[in-house]
Amino acid sequence: MAGEDEDLPRDAKIVKTLLKSMGVEDYEPRVIHQFLELWYRYVVDVLSDAQVYSDHAGKGAIDCDDIKLAIQSKVNFSFSQPPPREVLLELARNRNKIPLPKSISGPGVALPPDQDTLISPNYQLAVPRKRPAQAVEEMEEDEETVEPNPPQEQKPTDILQNTSQKVSFPLAKRTK
Repeated sequence: MAGEDEDLPRDAKIVKTLLKSMGVEDYEPRVIHQFLELWYRYVVDVLSDAQVYSDHAGKGAIDCDDIKLAIQSKVNFSFSQPPPREVLLELARNRNKIPLPKSISGPGVALPPDQDTLISPNYQLAVPRKRPAQAVEEMEEDEETVEPNPPQEQKPTDILQNTSQKVSFPLAKRTK
């Protein structure tokens, strides 16, 4: 294990020492590389911000004040403090004044009310109305007695098609 430490770069040794000092004994070796990547990314961001501040101030090089300002900017915009406990308690009191809606008890998954969903009839079926068999037979008899193809008369199948009814169905139906 001592041979492994000698092969590591100085920054990796520092990360390893930090992990040990925090009581972390067991970790994957990739953790060190992930910490190093995060560390380098953070340093590059801070230094590029410090360069922008230095250029804005008309300085030729980055100084300590530019770096402090860049770090403070990162802290202010990257990390936010939670609100005080009193504020959270007041928000909770106000929210808890409104009672929860009554639950619909029943088997299965409780679904929201229909007005809060996007479920509506979205297709129609043309359902032919059924005629009694006797009426269809009478129509056929009438056709035999009349001219073979009168221009204004309709065939029984045409009548059945013209008497179709459109019916809409919702996608889901809940029973209450």
